[in-house]
Amino acid sequence: MKSFYSQMQQKLRLFSESLHEKQVFRKIGITYQVFWNLFLIVMIVGLMSIFFIGGTAAGYFASLVKDEPLRSPDEMVTDIYDYEETSQLFFADDTYLGELPTELERHQVSLDQMSDHVKNAVIATEDEHFFEHEGIVPKAILRATFQEVANSSVQTGGSTLTQQLIKQQVLSSEVSFDRKATEILLAMRLEHFLEKEEILEAYLNVVPFGRNASGRQVAGVQAASQGLFGVDAKDLSIPQAAFIAGLPQSPFGYTPFTGNGEVKENLDPGLNRMQTVLRRMHEGGFINDREYEEALEFDLRENLTDRTPSPIEEYPYLTHEVMRRASDILYSQKLEEHQEELNELEGDERQLFLTDLRSEADADLRRKGFRIHTTIDKNVYNAMQEAVNDHSLFGPQKGDDQEEVGAVLIENHTGAIKGFVGGRGEGETTNHYNYATQAYRSNGSTMKPLLAYGPALEIGVIQPGIVVPDTPATYSGGQPYSNFDNSYAGLISVRESLARSRNIPAVRSFQRVPHEQLRETMINLGFTPNDESQPYESAALGGAFDVTVEQNTSAFSTFGNGGNRTDPFMIERIETADGDIVFEHEIKQVNVFTPQTNYLSIDMMRDVLRAGGTASSVPGRLKFSADWAGKTGTTGEFRDSWFVATNPNVTLGVWIGYRQNQPIDRVVNGLRYGPRTQRIWANIANAAYDQNPNLLAPSESFAMPEGIVRRSVCSITGQAPTSLCEQAGLVRSDLFNVNFQPGSGDNLDSARYVTINSQNYLALDSTPQEFTDVGVTVPDTVFGVSNIGEYLPDSMQGVVPDRDAPNNGRSPGAVSGVSLNGQTLSWSKHPDNDIVGYRIYRAANGSSSFERVGHVKGNGSTSYTVNGGSFAYYVTAIDTAGRESTSSSQAEGADYSDAPEPSEPDEPDTEPSEPDEDPPSEQNGGNDNDGGNGESDGNGNGNGNGNGNGNGNGNGNGNGNGNGNGNGNGNGNGNGNGNGNGNGNGNQPPPEEPGDPEEPTDDD
Repeated sequence: MKSFYSQMQQKLRLFSESLHEKQVFRKIGITYQVFWNLFLIVMIVGLMSIFFIGGTAAGYFASLVKDEPLRSPDEMVTDIYDYEETSQLFFADDTYLGELPTELERHQVSLDQMSDHVKNAVIATEDEHFFEHEGIVPKAILRATFQEVANSSVQTGGSTLTQQLIKQQVLSSEVSFDRKATEILLAMRLEHFLEKEEILEAYLNVVPFGRNASGRQVAGVQAASQGLFGVDAKDLSIPQAAFIAGLPQSPFGYTPFTGNGEVKENLDPGLNRMQTVLRRMHEGGFINDREYEEALEFDLRENLTDRTPSPIEEYPYLTHEVMRRASDILYSQKLEEHQEELNELEGDERQLFLTDLRSEADADLRRKGFRIHTTIDKNVYNAMQEAVNDHSLFGPQKGDDQEEVGAVLIENHTGAIKGFVGGRGEGETTNHYNYATQAYRSNGSTMKPLLAYGPALEIGVIQPGIVVPDTPATYSGGQPYSNFDNSYAGLISVRESLARSRNIPAVRSFQRVPHEQLRETMINLGFTPNDESQPYESAALGGAFDVTVEQNTSAFSTFGNGGNRTDPFMIERIETADGDIVFEHEIKQVNVFTPQTNYLSIDMMRDVLRAGGTASSVPGRLKFSADWAGKTGTTGEFRDSWFVATNPNVTLGVWIGYRQNQPIDRVVNGLRYGPRTQRIWANIANAAYDQNPNLLAPSESFAMPEGIVRRSVCSITGQAPTSLCEQAGLVRSDLFNVNFQPGSGDNLDSARYVTINSQNYLALDSTPQEFTDVGVTVPDTVFGVSNIGEYLPDSMQGVVPDRDAPNNGRSPGAVSGVSLNGQTLSWSKHPDNDIVGYRIYRAANGSSSFERVGHVKGNGSTSYTVNGGSFAYYVTAIDTAGRESTSSSQAEGADYSDAPEPSEPDEPDTEPSEPDEDPPSEQNGGNDNDGGNGESDGNGNGNGNGNGNGNGNGNGNGNGNGNGNGNGNGNGNGNGNGNGNGNGNGNQPPPEEPGDPEEPTDDD
């Protein structure tokens, strides 16, 4: 201080001497000493004024920033870099998809990824002393303060880049002296924490640059470069860099695009600003004369990029789905982070906290610049959307409700969703309700292999080849249920039941499994029970709870993955802009079925796609071959239609229906709902195959695991077949789990039976042998089904329920309606309910003596093929007790004529014996008449020309020789018996009974 004072005194002395030499003091009339004293007084007053003003200013400045907290370096750096950055989406294999929709689009890049031209342009325009000052430029601040106080029309501004960065990231945009003072303070502090290059990089990533070609707001030089000129920031030319550098002064005034992404008609404001920037770059030496002149010729309109659709426009279903899943992931992470806090909260307070966490997750997703990598195969996804554009395969619009489709393609062993169809009209809808992942619907019969047959196979209560009855049934509560066609297939195998999609065997199989095991299976398959009581019995048919296409397809992928279900996923990983992994999916599997159960299910579902199955047309619609196994499904009132199928690589599920749950049309353009759904499924599969053949068409088939054997089984008992089962034609061969293969012996009994009105009954002891068959008896208790005989399939005609044949206790009346047309003898069906068949009698031309020539078994067939026109015929009916009706009226051929009237027979020597009480039968009273030799064993009448042999009591009338053993009188012309009673004691043995000349055409 003393040195400074001495120097000042010396300089003043020299100055005063100079004035003295010029006689200045003398002219103004003062001495040097007086001058010096005056100068000191002025200096002291001046310095005091300066100190006073400075102190006052300092005090005022201090008062402005007194409430500003002292920020640590870490806090300030965190604030500086805490800027919103747009998150990006990627298809599988890191193929770029686009950006998530946000109000502000920004992409962070490092300084070395920015063109030097844009750095120079910003410095030349916004802060020419950037590399020299320490956060502020006092001269600029004083100038800006004077302009503000004087309300000058020219406002040059006084903020450095550092100050602008503080204003953008740390402080609000409020205009006040308080905020300005704080800005100055923080700018000077920031210069001590960050290097100049770091400050410049942060500024260029933060500052707003107006709108891009899509009309979205952009901030940061990278988003501006891409959004305005379609290039990265590192590739900006001089005029492009100059235009962008000029935008921050008035981003929306200078931007070339409107809010709709259209180019403005008047680009002059932005061009004028660009020219100003170029001039300052030239003056600052950043560009030379030639570069400056060339840049001024820049055609802005010609170089602006074209509008590009955003992902939300081009891929609305996919973008919304990824956003929803990513938000859920971030929300789950926040729940885990704040679990201790949550444990201390209850009621509304807890719910409010959860809502805040969800909002934070949504905000982070949009502003943290995440890189979200999905499992979606871009080409497969696009092809799947195209595949559902055939409007002829969809039903009509019903009000505002159009028939929709949902489809999901899952890779079995990883659970990765490779593609999906969220609805019809990708890119056109504004609804974005995803029918693949959000629509909960009943899955109908597609549930049968999952929750009925699968669990039942697992514990061995069913196997593919054994019978589970398709007969009337009720739920355990007594409510009846039925098949889709309200018919019953009877005793059919599990394999056939699944292929034909029969409801009743599925529920019966479900009912054989303990409830806890069913519930565990349901959860392991990825379904969520609504309450502790689920699954209800109706779940076997897809009732009681609803599922999404994704859930149903994932459950089916269990079969494609050896019985193990892998959680489905669409987001593979989430990274920060710096590449740090925030989330990475972990493949998790749960075992649902053993390999043996799984393979048996697969093998049965193969039959669904074969002849006789409900999806037999599918293989013919595919352009490639693969080992597919699948299941169809339809819900009540035809509100939903499904088809899901799996192969060793992938599982594809498809659903169609209306959002408002309206019934779908059963026929559309000639296609029923089932084949229509299957054609849509095949179209999607073919489209995906065209893009990725290896994914859709693996060369390998499902491999049969150890523990599977092929065994013969008595289909009606599920046990190893005996000879009796083989004789009855009930042996089937099928696959078995070796742990549940057929046991030994089927404990079947044989019995004679008759068929009445297509139903089998146990024959009575007196039922004639000719009208019975030998079959296998099955008590109703075997399957717990009453009247089981009513539901026997054609393949089990030899199975006889444990019930006696009906017997009305009276002899049948005569058969009516007998007629002869050519070689066909026909008659009317007998009305009694105990008729087991008919006997046919014939008389030769010129004879009135009839003999039995054949029989027809059962009451179903009422015709018989005969020789022709030189005979006469009549028919009798036989009932279960062996009673025979009186003869019907005669039916005569065209060449038939009655025999001459015979002479009156002699009176019999003895009275004829009384006939038996029961009508004749083949064993006791049967009739057999022919024009040749005829036998009659028992009580009855034997009439005919030729040799007649009768054993027993009866009347024998005819011309010729009669020999018989028995008591009676023989009368006639010649040797034998004519018109009279019986033939007795003869010695000639009876000849063999000839076979029927012709077999009946139908035994039933």
